[in-house]
Amino acid sequence: MAHSEHELRVVNSLIETTIDSVHGYREAASEAQNPALRAAFERRASERQASVAALQAFVVSQGGKPEDDGTVLASAHRVFVDLRASLSKGDDAVVKEVERGEDHIKNKYEEALKDLELSPAARDAIDKAYASVKQGHDEMSRLKHGFEALG
Repeated sequence: MAHSEHELRVVNSLIETTIDSVHGYREAASEAQNPALRAAFERRASERQASVAALQAFVVSQGGKPEDDGTVLASAHRVFVDLRASLSKGDDAVVKEVERGEDHIKNKYEEALKDLELSPAARDAIDKAYASVKQGHDEMSRLKHGFEALG
């Protein structure tokens, strides 16, 4: 039972962080000036929401109660405060902040995947969500470097 409780804590923590990511992408989309960026942020928000739903379904399948809200951690809050402040500075600043948030979520998933106490089923659920996280991270990294090349 303790094994399962640990696993549910790990997955629920990822759910919280992924919900934060959904909110961050929606915030960025609402403030982006470039329509292509706005569409990219909305697409990523939808993909992250699907990852949240899949992770929540895993928790339910294991008899747990899935998280349904983001974190209240100061570091996560700070990322989005920084994002909000950067929104008035143009799309390049928004992309930089979103990419910084992507570094955070990617690292959190990678740490979870190193957890040797996870069952194959939990690892599979996390790995599927991580694929979307990695794609989002890589896309935002490319955008950030594209803006840097222009500047």
